[in-house]
Amino acid sequence: MIMRLLTILSALALIAYPVAVYYGINRWGIVTVGALLAVFFIVRIIAAKQTQLKELKYIGWLSGGAGITLVTLGALFRQHGLLLYYPVIVNALMLGLFSSSLWQQQSLIERIARLQEPDLPASGVSYTRKVTQIWCVFFIINGTIAFITCLMSLHIWTLYNGFISYILAGSLFGTEWVFRQWYRRKNTD
Repeated sequence: MIMRLLTILSALALIAYPVAVYYGINRWGIVTVGALLAVFFIVRIIAAKQTQLKELKYIGWLSGGAGITLVTLGALFRQHGLLLYYPVIVNALMLGLFSSSLWQQQSLIERIARLQEPDLPASGVSYTRKVTQIWCVFFIINGTIAFITCLMSLHIWTLYNGFISYILAGSLFGTEWVFRQWYRRKNTD
């Protein structure tokens, strides 16, 4: 129960990462913000073992490790600019995870789908592979924009990485969910 609560708290804190960087650096400085973020990254690494899919565990460990590295270097060199690259790293990790699964027998989306529907039909296998490809394109575009915002003002970086990118990801997820419902009805009738 405590681990689940820490996992949720860590996820919420990491979602708020861009806002925490934006407001925290101006109010408390990079050392304080870095220490607080490092705690959440450590919790992320510990909580990753709760995940059912090993690939998602690796993402938890790698993204947590990358976050700790960035905040440590940022605090040591007193450069908040290093913290801005975390969304770029996360997009690169997610792209690596999703794209590498396309070379395996089951794509990552298929494995996630099979957690709920173990006997996924052939049409579902094909569909999940295409959805995995779409997410790969999303991570390329989103990661590229996240990188470009690292070269802009902190305000623009925060706006994109703390708001717009979440709206885009949520829109893709929601659109795919609606389409999937239609696709399932079409292929089961």
